[in-house]
Amino acid sequence: MTQYQQSTTRKELCKWLGLPRSVSYYKARNGKPGAKASQVTMKLNGSLVPNEDVVIHIRKLIDTEFNAASAGRFGYEYATHELKKEYLINKKKVYRLMLANSLLLNKMIRPSGNREFVQFRRIEANKPLEYLCWDIKYVWVHGERRNYYLLCILDVCTRKIIDWIFQSSIRQLDLINLLRRVNHSYQLQGVILRNDNGSQFISHKVRNFLKNSEVKQEFTHVATPEENSYIEAFHSILESEVIERSEFASYYETKETIQRFITHYNQSRLHRSIGFITPQQKWEKAMVCDKTIHEEVSN
Repeated sequence: MTQYQQSTTRKELCKWLGLPRSVSYYKARNGKPGAKASQVTMKLNGSLVPNEDVVIHIRKLIDTEFNAASAGRFGYEYATHELKKEYLINKKKVYRLMLANSLLLNKMIRPSGNREFVQFRRIEANKPLEYLCWDIKYVWVHGERRNYYLLCILDVCTRKIIDWIFQSSIRQLDLINLLRRVNHSYQLQGVILRNDNGSQFISHKVRNFLKNSEVKQEFTHVATPEENSYIEAFHSILESEVIERSEFASYYETKETIQRFITHYNQSRLHRSIGFITPQQKWEKAMVCDKTIHEEVSN
């Protein structure tokens, strides 16, 4: 039509070609056809959360149910069934999110190298910074009607929380920056770090950073939170003493409350498993003892 449009009318051209006139006005558009995909998902309570939160939820499902299933399979239909307990979502959207994040069956990106799994459920730590453990916990903020994520690093010997972050999402880079901060305050070389099989912990970047820092990373077996019982115990204390008793209005109020509690937990709260003293007292005593031993060995 473009070739002859100067020679005759559009009506005559459409008649010659046997096309409806309306078709001649069509112009191709760049990009994918149809409306743009929604960037948020509605929860059953009516609130909207970013799709990134749903992806994090899917990763949590995969890290437990997928690998623990007898058939070793956890596809988008199973994920949809679980997500519908919390979200208004259909399997087409779940498929799209899992496809975009390489979470579909046979399309998952697995970390290079074998993971070293724990050999003993109970950890025997005789000094500070010998054994650390960390994990992520969901914290519901009522005023914003959404979850935020708390990641704490706990010293097993003293039960002290040595560092933590509280954010709307936790990515690989956030873990690495947290480790850099800890490494700046303490020397991580030679430390053993225990974690579960969450997507952030098994990522290439995090594992390579730990390897380069000479930190031995070990993984709990799938669906065995008892193998990471030390940090799980802290989360249980936080849940019963703070989260269940509070109705947070905002992220900032929640963060300030968590900060006050961790200070109280480290410096004031007596811990039965370390002899009814505080984690900070245990830390200071253990540091003095370790320093004395080093001096005796040097002499």
